Amino acid sequence: MRVRLLSALAGLLMLPALASGAAAATAAVATGTVNLRAGPGTGYPVVTVIPAGAAIATHGCLSGYSWCDVGFGGTRGWVSSNYIQVVYAGAPVVLTAPVATAVGVAVVPFTQAYWNNYYVGRPWYGQWNRYYGPYGGAAHAGATRCGPNGCAHVGVTRGPAGNVVVRGGAIHR
Repeated sequence: MRVRLLSALAGLLMLPALASGAAAATAAVATGTVNLRAGPGTGYPVVTVIPAGAAIATHGCLSGYSWCDVGFGGTRGWVSSNYIQVVYAGAPVVLTAPVATAVGVAVVPFTQAYWNNYYVGRPWYGQWNRYYGPYGGAAHAGATRCGPNGCAHVGVTRGPAGNVVVRGGAIHR
């Protein structure tokens, strides 16, 4: 297994940085068979399974570098950084915060725009609130006001990655 990981990492050293929009991705290898998830946490749906030793492209990680946005076989998703290995100082190492900053892995957010960009058509696509709501680590605050003609509600949800979704609605009598 170690020889296969080293061989895969050596091959990745020969590749130029993989492009992803305005930022380059960092070539990496999956250290074990791991679920590629639709969001940064084990509560999100599994997009696919990455086999041990597979080449992946790391597009960035959440602040703290616990979960990273990766590409595998044309699919995007999130993997715990414990399963990502990069070449640092000439040797394969697990991706940690100090290593990530040294090899140029950027901090990226997890947002609903990401979800909308990569998961349209998936069976769970329309369930953003289920995964990103209170059970997914989000906090919600809101206010409802009622008058003689109906009620209105404005709510703000702040997700675990710090991004904010604002919703509003009204019911007229």
